[in-house]
Amino acid sequence: MAQSGFDGSRSLSGPVAVGLAGDRICWVSHPDEVGCGPFAVSSKAVVQDFKSAYLMPGFHDAHLHFFHSALYGSPLASMFVGTSEADCVARMQDLAATRPRGSWLLAQGWREYRWDDPTPPTRHSLDAAFPEIPVALYSGDAHTLWLNGCALSVLGISEDATPPSGGIYDRDGDGRLTGIVRETAAMELMPKIMDAFTTSELLDAYDRFQKRLNAAGVTSVSDMALSATSGLDFVRDDLYCALEDAGALTVRAHLFPALTQNMGRVRSMRARLLGERMRVSGYKQFFDGVSSQHTAWLAEPYANARTPKERGRPTVAPLEMEALIRSAFRHGERVRIHTIGDEAIHEALDIFERLADEGARTSPLILEHLENFQPADIARLARLGVIASVQPCHMTLDPGGPERDLGEARVPWMWPLRQLLDAGATLAFGTDSPVTTPEPLRGIYAAVARKDAATRLPTGGWLPAERITVSEALSAYTFGSAAACGRAHELGRIEAGMLADIIVLGEDPMRAGTESIPDIPIQAVFLGGQQII
Repeated sequence: MAQSGFDGSRSLSGPVAVGLAGDRICWVSHPDEVGCGPFAVSSKAVVQDFKSAYLMPGFHDAHLHFFHSALYGSPLASMFVGTSEADCVARMQDLAATRPRGSWLLAQGWREYRWDDPTPPTRHSLDAAFPEIPVALYSGDAHTLWLNGCALSVLGISEDATPPSGGIYDRDGDGRLTGIVRETAAMELMPKIMDAFTTSELLDAYDRFQKRLNAAGVTSVSDMALSATSGLDFVRDDLYCALEDAGALTVRAHLFPALTQNMGRVRSMRARLLGERMRVSGYKQFFDGVSSQHTAWLAEPYANARTPKERGRPTVAPLEMEALIRSAFRHGERVRIHTIGDEAIHEALDIFERLADEGARTSPLILEHLENFQPADIARLARLGVIASVQPCHMTLDPGGPERDLGEARVPWMWPLRQLLDAGATLAFGTDSPVTTPEPLRGIYAAVARKDAATRLPTGGWLPAERITVSEALSAYTFGSAAACGRAHELGRIEAGMLADIIVLGEDPMRAGTESIPDIPIQAVFLGGQQII
């Protein structure tokens, strides 16, 4: 029982009581009705009264990368943005003091455009500090690797190496490797680097991360492929299975491995993963990169183009992407596509519209990130029933970055949450962890205030006309995320028959005041009717 609550799409009226039986909700009523008629309570029932607290469905992170979040949030690696190239190297020396001699040194989070000197780093600073130890720093946007010479050698990248399709090896003016590896080239290398860790180390990291999620009120996640290649995409069902077999899995994990021509892996996983807490829910693929590195695919050149007419490019050719989506639909599979630039979004909608006109659509298409729209595509996305999976905290990662990279004329159509909802689109919210922190209340605040929860900037909010309400943001983080993974029929609402994934907040976020939202405490968390916090 609680003073008030939220059912996934609307506020519950006044005080609320919820009955649980097994892993499901069996009834929802006013506390005064408990024990009467359909709201009967067994004499053996455990009754909990949360008094003035706020009851709602558990948060569902619609887009995160569990492996990388777990690893970089553990003692095995480090996470930082850094203030300069030299600062990052110094932090790696601190990490080296804690790791076994000769082991890989890994970190995530650097963003050169946030440094005092926004010049891209090179291998040379790392080589000077670590001439014989392989070092890999993963960028904050999770699309770029910064490697030292030892790492390049261990990974078999010679000066005459050719990157894979959709990937880039940066070179200096003399044509030599700088140690910066981008997009699919970075994705291809990450699995080789991660082989350095034992299963035991990774299981400990997974357990630590799921406990952090639970403490933040997260009961479900959509774990998204972080590679375009099946089997190398870091969707580690083996680690989830180990936790589940030990009775220690405390989140519902919806797995979205890479969409490729060979769908055998997913069919095999689907046959094995039959439980309520872990299942394969569809496919993920990349259509472009990120704006900050000029790899997002734009209709018009970047405002600060480094080369003539630079506008990014697709990581997968449109005809190939259409064939992949068509094949997935033929097998009745859900598809989620990384689209950041306005041309990537536009082309993805073109593909989906063609398939819908042909009657080839069998499941929703979900587009991920959606940072920069061509104006007419906002209404088109809603009309086509495409779910917009957005990470609100992305909009405050790089203050001034949208204006710098895309120019003032395109800024009004960046993260247009209000316009999307007004057009009738369904929003699904997540964090893209480890790109941003996995605490949902920070994302709720970003969507409602259009500000960063850590700095509370910019004053007045960035594009404040695109603010949405607290209720709309909560719905996107519960019901919308459940819809994106195909479980809106049993997750994301406080209704009879739904899975009993429930959290209790210490304060009603719709009455707390916007600036208080990030600090609302999580009092209790239930997963399938079992209290885990």
